Amino acid sequence: MLAAVLVATGLAALTQLGAAPPDPAPRAAPPAPAGAAAPEPVPPTIEGRRIIVGGAPGPIRQRVTAHIGAAITAVDGFWGTDWPTEIVIETVDSDREFTARTGLSEPMAAAAVAGWVDPARGIAAGQAIVIAPGAAGIGDDALQTVLTHELFHYATRAHTALDAPRWLQEGVADYVARPAPRHPAVPDRLPDDADFTGTGAALSAGYDRAWLLARFIAERYGPDRLRALYAAGAGPGHPDPDTALRRTLGVDPAELFAQWRATA
Repeated sequence: MLAAVLVATGLAALTQLGAAPPDPAPRAAPPAPAGAAAPEPVPPTIEGRRIIVGGAPGPIRQRVTAHIGAAITAVDGFWGTDWPTEIVIETVDSDREFTARTGLSEPMAAAAVAGWVDPARGIAAGQAIVIAPGAAGIGDDALQTVLTHELFHYATRAHTALDAPRWLQEGVADYVARPAPRHPAVPDRLPDDADFTGTGAALSAGYDRAWLLARFIAERYGPDRLRALYAAGAGPGHPDPDTALRRTLGVDPAELFAQWRATA
């Protein structure tokens, strides 16, 4: 899983223009002309949101559709329902295509992308969740986590500054997406954006550190305060992280770390 990146995407929609008057008696529909294309299926509506899944065919599309409802519920439960009512999901059939679509080369299951973002006006255009070929090989629980994490980025993209702290974006997304850990690690320090410059195990540790801090904040101060921290610390015109912590939680970084360590 990785934070959203900005790339272009497009979307087309079909509009029904009208209908013929009813016949006095039912009759069979005329056969379709030879070579005519089959009508496009109507996108499903799940949890009040229109789901458009396109791209490479395969079982992953059905799996994504089956799991997206729970992802929507999780995001709604934390962030609220004021985010796009249309969710675009694209599947690709090669790592090269995934990299071209997202700009990312690290192995991963999915990434949220957008064509144009103006957080000051609350606008994000051309959004999509791009599903990598590797997603086909992960289990249902892992796929649920991936979808929920990326959907949080999708939902919050219009209200997230382009220079928002990476640890805050990823930590809160993982809080929404991941189940509680059985044996949380003892924290050695607070997360920072340098944690997300590595690869492999180092990058995974960075995600875990940010996630566990977000979970601690939600457990000690409440999910609403964690949401307020995201809005204050990652929104347009956000202050530095230390100031955001003081304004929303009433503590400085040293105090927060001491509280976190005391619970381990």
